[in-house]
Formats: sequence, structure tokens, C-alpha cells
Amino acid sequence: MRIDPNLLAFFQDDLTVISRMWYYLTYPFTFGRITVSAASMAVGLIVLALTFPFARTGSSLIERRLQRQRIDPGLRYTISRLVKYVVITVGILLSLKQTFAIDLTSIAVIFTALSVGIGFGLQYLAADIASGFILLFERPVRIGDRITIGDDEGDVHSINLRTTTVFTNNGVAIIVPNSKLVSQRVVNWSYGDPRVRIPILVSVADDSDVDVVTSTLLDAARDVENVLEVPLPKVQFLGFGNSALDFRLLVWTNQPRRHIQIRSDVNYHIANLFHSRGIRMPTPKQQLVVRGVELEHLERDLLPERSAADAHR
Repeated sequence: MRIDPNLLAFFQDDLTVISRMWYYLTYPFTFGRITVSAASMAVGLIVLALTFPFARTGSSLIERRLQRQRIDPGLRYTISRLVKYVVITVGILLSLKQTFAIDLTSIAVIFTALSVGIGFGLQYLAADIASGFILLFERPVRIGDRITIGDDEGDVHSINLRTTTVFTNNGVAIIVPNSKLVSQRVVNWSYGDPRVRIPILVSVADDSDVDVVTSTLLDAARDVENVLEVPLPKVQFLGFGNSALDFRLLVWTNQPRRHIQIRSDVNYHIANLFHSRGIRMPTPKQQLVVRGVELEHLERDLLPERSAADAHR
């Protein structure tokens, strides 16, 4: 079989063009200990571009698989987040290795230098990131927990690498740095036992019958939605206030998220029962004491003022 010389020359020209293109694409450029080429940079960018959607998809698949096993939502979220972070870290390392042809030792040196820079220049950011891992592993605050931070209260929606998102009853999203959840005082209404005790302070007039007040407060705690019958509501006589008797009603609930509404419902019952049973709220009394002034001098000083006021009327 005889091959046409013109056809062979055509393919040889094409091969020459392809080999030249490949040569330029793979031509190494050296910058110190780093070697990079156009082809390696393209491969590194492709690996980096595929890393984030792969991490997102893998995290979602694992979370759905764990959901079928009826695992705690907080633990499920922690595992899926850790998988996502691990995949992103491995993808970035592979991208750097493919692009710059550097070994893992050099990458470790780079990350060590970056960590020193973060420690001095971005210490608050580093503290938030470290606190994020503490929240994921130690889990003092979990997804779905009801927490109170200062004057703000809401449900934990997500725990990210640097911040935590909390949604309040008004539907407002509060972005809280993770370091505040670790270093500051946080009230977790959903941690451990879901049952919580709600204290309700009540003051009545000092001439009230304490037995009647006690029975009335216990009656007010009955038939209130989300108030548990076990443990039983309890009344404590705290002491004597300013023309008042101070009591505290203690009720239990397994719906800590609704503690504000439960307190309101009980207060409505207390107000209605107090009104129907004639129990009065305290009225503060003030007494004016004048010392060192004789009564006749005081009347003599006040009588001209009263006479002038009567004449003016």
C-alpha cells in the first residue's frame, strides 16, 4: 500500500503545530523554587473550580444520608460541615501542587507563615475561626437551639466558619461572631433536658391573706398551654417589700422557645383571678417627717399662704 506523499506532509505539518503548541503550553517558568507553566496553571484552576461544587454536593449527600438514620440535627450538621471543610482543604492543596509543582513540605511552610501573619494581624478573625471549630466539636450550641445572648434571643440557624446566624421571634437575623459564643455568657434554653423552669414574680398588698394568694397563684398556673403538670407548679414567699408581700410562682415547661408567651399567659390568669378574688396590688406609701419645727410656727407660716390662696380664688 502506497501512501500519498502530500497527505503525509499534511499530517506532519499538523503534528508539528500540535507539538509546538504543547511545547509552549508546558514550557516551565521558574520563580525561585516555584515552577509554573500555562498547562499546569490551567489544570490547577480546573481543580480549584471543581472543588467547591464537589464539596457542596458531597456535604449535602452526607447530610441527607445521615438524616435517614435519624441522627441528631446538630451532630448531622457538624459532620457535613467537617466533610465540606476537608474536601475544600484537599482541593486547594491539590490545586497548588498542580499549578506550582511544589511538595507538601513547602505548602506546610507557606501555611505556617500565613498562620503567624494571621496571629498578629488578624487575631480577631483567627479567634472567630478557632471558635467555630470549638462550636462544631464541643457543641455547646447546636443547630435549632434556643439561646439568649445579652438582650437578644432566638434560634440558631447556622454555624459557619467565622459567624453564627440566629433568628429572633421577629424574623430578624443576628450575625454573631463565633468568639462571642465561646468567651461570653450564653443562655441555652435547649441544652440537655428540654424542661425548663420559668419564675414569675408577683407582689400584692401587705394586708393580703398569704394562703389565699398562694392558692390563687397555683390556680393561675393550671390549664395554661405548655405548662407541665409534673413537676407541679410551686409558690415561694420571698419576703416583705415596700408596702407589699413578694411571691414567686415557679412553673415548668418542655417548650423553652415559648417561655415568653407562657409567662404572658400565666400573668393574664393571675390578673383575672386577683381581680375576681379581691386581691390588691401594692400601693407604695410615703411618709413626710419634719423635725425641729414647732407645730404652732408651722401653722403660722402656712396660714398666710392659705389665706392669700383663698382670697385669690
